[in-house]
Amino acid sequence: MYEAIVILPLIGAFIAGAISLVGARNRYPGVNPSPPHDDHAAPLVPEHTHGAPQPQTTHAEIDHSSLEKDVISEPTAGSQAAELITTTLLGISWVLSCIAFVNVGLQGHDVRVTIFNFITSADLKVDWALRVDPLTAVMLVVVTTISSLVHLYSIGYMADDPYKPRFFSYLSFFTFAMLMLVTADNLLQLFFGWEGVGLASYLLIGFWFHKPEANAAAIKAFIVNRVGDFGFALGIFTVFLLTGSLAFDTVFAQAPSLVGKTFHYLSFNVDALTVICLLLFMGAMGKSAQFLLHTWLPDAMEGPTPVSALIHAATMVTAGVFMVARLSPLFELSPDAKACVVVVGATTAMFAATVGLVQNDIKRIIAYSTCSQLGYMFVAMGSGAYSIGMFHLFTHAFFKALLFLGSGSVILAMHHEQDIRKMGGLWRKIPFTYATMVVGTLALTGFPFTAGFFSKDAIIEADDTIAGMAASYGFIMTVAAAALTAFYSWRLIFKTFHGEPHDHHHYEAAHETTLTMLVPLGVLAVGSFAAGWPFLHLFEGHGAEQFFRNSLALGATNHVLENMEHLPLATSLAPTVMMIGGFLVAWQFYIRRPDIPAALARDQAVLYRFLLNAWYFDKIYDASFVRPAMWLGRLLWKGGDGFVIDGFGPDGVSARVLDVTRSVVRLQTGYLYHYAFAMLIGVAAFVTWFMFAGVH
Repeated sequence: MYEAIVILPLIGAFIAGAISLVGARNRYPGVNPSPPHDDHAAPLVPEHTHGAPQPQTTHAEIDHSSLEKDVISEPTAGSQAAELITTTLLGISWVLSCIAFVNVGLQGHDVRVTIFNFITSADLKVDWALRVDPLTAVMLVVVTTISSLVHLYSIGYMADDPYKPRFFSYLSFFTFAMLMLVTADNLLQLFFGWEGVGLASYLLIGFWFHKPEANAAAIKAFIVNRVGDFGFALGIFTVFLLTGSLAFDTVFAQAPSLVGKTFHYLSFNVDALTVICLLLFMGAMGKSAQFLLHTWLPDAMEGPTPVSALIHAATMVTAGVFMVARLSPLFELSPDAKACVVVVGATTAMFAATVGLVQNDIKRIIAYSTCSQLGYMFVAMGSGAYSIGMFHLFTHAFFKALLFLGSGSVILAMHHEQDIRKMGGLWRKIPFTYATMVVGTLALTGFPFTAGFFSKDAIIEADDTIAGMAASYGFIMTVAAAALTAFYSWRLIFKTFHGEPHDHHHYEAAHETTLTMLVPLGVLAVGSFAAGWPFLHLFEGHGAEQFFRNSLALGATNHVLENMEHLPLATSLAPTVMMIGGFLVAWQFYIRRPDIPAALARDQAVLYRFLLNAWYFDKIYDASFVRPAMWLGRLLWKGGDGFVIDGFGPDGVSARVLDVTRSVVRLQTGYLYHYAFAMLIGVAAFVTWFMFAGVH
């Protein structure tokens, strides 16, 4: 059963990929895809319906009428088979994941399934095995639930896309890689899934490959994640160096012996556990878009909206949080590393919330919200409240996927318009989407009794139970971010669904989407409420230690959950008060006095541009890293390769040899008297040499 949970999405990816390849070969029969006289022509791309630029045709001789007919008729049997097969297999995987959650999480039957021996080399022994414990069971339900709903939603959203089989293949492959990550039994296997979701995200973000913005966003996501993954790989190497193993059970068993151990590096004695945890956390910073390595996440919105929901709401970006939770026995023994996690998480929560205040792209607002909420999760991890961090991961998956998919419904209703300044009054046209997005907003802002209320508020309370400067900083930042979250969330709702429409043409044509898109919205809306209180006892309080058992470091030395029961009332009420304040300010700004935001932006133009440009991180990185790297690359290209290698190689010594041989070849004229004359000159030279040699 457990093998099937992981393998079924991979089977779906292979089937959809095969259908895509067959369709690519048969789409334009008789047309040469690589014209011999135009090596630089753009590829032939059918017209797309989701905001992509118009394609350029490469052959003047193509029959455009027949081409248009092929494009229109292509999304038929093959596409339908791909979407139905992948969605059905994901649905089966979801059912099996729910069964695994009951068997493993609720009934306490942990499972380890060894598939085969992967590597045996000297001291390195790695098995390919599936580890299914309560922590994994939670992630299995999250990943398969959101992925199944996204697959179903995509049937309607991508209905007119001629490349649906390829899209569904990428979706299923992404789910497979994420499932491999969460079921990993060792660090190497985890790294395989880690890089697998990175590859899948690159393919999905750049799915509309004929959009330059999508290609740039995919490359940016891939490169920024490689920065974090470099630290992650170094952390894995260090773990093996100090423990001689990569298996979780062995590493965790040896972790207490590493306390106080140091090693010498660059004239410093550094704490071994702190270095390991910080290097591993560097990988989490890249994958989960934490401060300094966050720049890829907003640009990743260039991919189709279902991709945004899948990657940035429930799966890939939460991989870093899951990794820290999985390695909690290591982090629990390194207070300095935990303090660093709190600081980075709190800074991310506040930074992303400030940027979200002024964004106008509906998907970018939600993307920065994701970045901020991931910061909350890391604050929980750094505070030692690992189960609460996982609780917020669990609840956040529902309401953030709901907001992303709801935004996709809005974008389709507005004919692919994403600027909320051009919307307004849509609640009359798409009332079901409006209602579900309000539910998602309530959960995101922490409205009482929604899923976000139970998980996000608990993070703030957990942080207040620990001492130290990092904890105080984390508490202040997360409480302040709660107010900003409420403001920008309701700003999105008010500007999109209330007020007067700004684009009457698109407004009049707006309508609800297909049932395959509305059903996932309804299910996620229910989850935004139902994923909170019913599961409270599993993630908080005394039931958490019994539920997670040994999968999280919630043992005798961790008293965070106990201390939360003795917090002052003011701490518990702080996030709710801030949430109400943020809502009231948004109401004043965008309902009662919509003239205030524009006036405030004019009066505080410098601050407005600072936030609108996301603290200018992209420009800073461009000046600090991108341009110097391009300058160095051009120097090595023109100066190194062009001047030195080519200059002294093919264009230098080799060229001179060719010149000499060409000159020598001219001596071979083919005339007999030329050769006789050359022989005479040679004989004369020898006689002359012998005469002078004889004199001496």
